[in-house]
Amino acid sequence: MPEGAVEQAVDFATPDGALLAGRLTLPPHGREPALAIVLHGATGVPRDYYRRFAAWLSVAKDAAVLTYDYRDFGASAAGPVSRSDATMAVWGVVDQATALDHVCQRYPQAEIWVVGHSLGGMCLPFHASAGRVARLIAVASGPAYWTKHPWRYMPAVIAFWFLLGPLATLMCGYLPGRLLGLGADLPKGVFWQWRRWCVSRGFYRADWGRTMPHPVPDRMTGSVTLVGIADDDMMPPERVRRLAEFYPAATIRHRVITPAEAGAKAIGHLRLFAERNAQAWPLLLEGGV
Repeated sequence: MPEGAVEQAVDFATPDGALLAGRLTLPPHGREPALAIVLHGATGVPRDYYRRFAAWLSVAKDAAVLTYDYRDFGASAAGPVSRSDATMAVWGVVDQATALDHVCQRYPQAEIWVVGHSLGGMCLPFHASAGRVARLIAVASGPAYWTKHPWRYMPAVIAFWFLLGPLATLMCGYLPGRLLGLGADLPKGVFWQWRRWCVSRGFYRADWGRTMPHPVPDRMTGSVTLVGIADDDMMPPERVRRLAEFYPAATIRHRVITPAEAGAKAIGHLRLFAERNAQAWPLLLEGGV
């Protein structure tokens, strides 16, 4: 942990009664911060993975930083994953909105930022408090489509969406992510909706007005930095650029981070927030072009 960073456990409930386990990281001086940041994680990535980054960000920006786990996952798990009825929409619309509301209510005078990793950067237009957000930094986030990956990655895509993923989820009653080498087990509803989005050309537009409300795109009028990772086969930088379509009223900037800038041989979709790539963290705060 950076010297002086302070952590507090904070639990908060969603409107439908799910209890989310959060961690608030504060700078060392003890004053009320003028900047508050909520970090929405990627699918299947627990809050603890972002712990070092949150501490660095808190000290670097003199900010309060909230990290948390989505319902029925990580520290927010309330029972066996096989019993969960969570979906990607619930995580992205309800749980993310609740986390943002919590930060806005806790720090009513502060400037509000959002850092979103993958799923974490896509759903701000669905959140009622989006108008409070001065800046969104969306990392490796965008409308995926299964044919828009590099050819070298296509065998994994086909296996996950059309073979092993569906079969394993049907057999187990949840996605056995640990068994499949994905790091975490996920509720079946998360997998099936995630799959529907990624095999639909309109991505999550397929569920607008059905299992998701319609977004209000012009809620976000602040700054949006779309950060792609040069060697990310799961979310190529070209797909990250497409996320701008969902933020028409915002000021959009683009940034692509290379492994060389992180002092690494590879980063990929998930590893930018690992401590070994901390050399690249200040690049996330740059404006881009």
